[in-house]
Amino acid sequence: MTADVRARSPLADRVAELATIGGELVPFLAQVDLRVDPAYAGLAPYPLPLEPDTAVDDGRRAALWLGPDEWLILGPPGGGAEIVGELEGAFASIDRSVVDVSANRVAIELNGPGRFDLLAHLCPLDLDPRVWTARRCAQTLLGRAQVILQERTDATGILVRPSFTDYLVDLLLAVHGAVGGVGA
Repeated sequence: MTADVRARSPLADRVAELATIGGELVPFLAQVDLRVDPAYAGLAPYPLPLEPDTAVDDGRRAALWLGPDEWLILGPPGGGAEIVGELEGAFASIDRSVVDVSANRVAIELNGPGRFDLLAHLCPLDLDPRVWTARRCAQTLLGRAQVILQERTDATGILVRPSFTDYLVDLLLAVHGAVGGVGA
């Protein structure tokens, strides 16, 4: 007898529920944490935002500002090793930390204009679309779950620790139901 070693998202069984609130699972999104002196940001193989709480997406990679010397680089599923290689090569002669943290967070995407109302019921940030616009990101709370939000033109990305995924989906569903279906 051999063990089944296929990777499985903690939300694999909740995809249909997510869809009812305009959400979807983004399975196995590549996530790499980069720590480097921002003076060397120009050496990166793709743009790194230098303004707090902003993100840059060049279509191939997204870079989220997490702190004065820290970025989270996102890429396609299974692309963590490639991103690590790109960053290690670019910063080879510079003190840096490059760590594949892909297994550290589950990626959810909320679509549709109602997503702002849904998230606003759970988040202390001002998510009014006049303030919370594409190219914004933030580390915050949704309910009691620590998350990273990334706003894009038509969707809000949510990165949450695997141990909080069921809690977060339950919370999103409860708020969606309680406030008359916002979010879908």
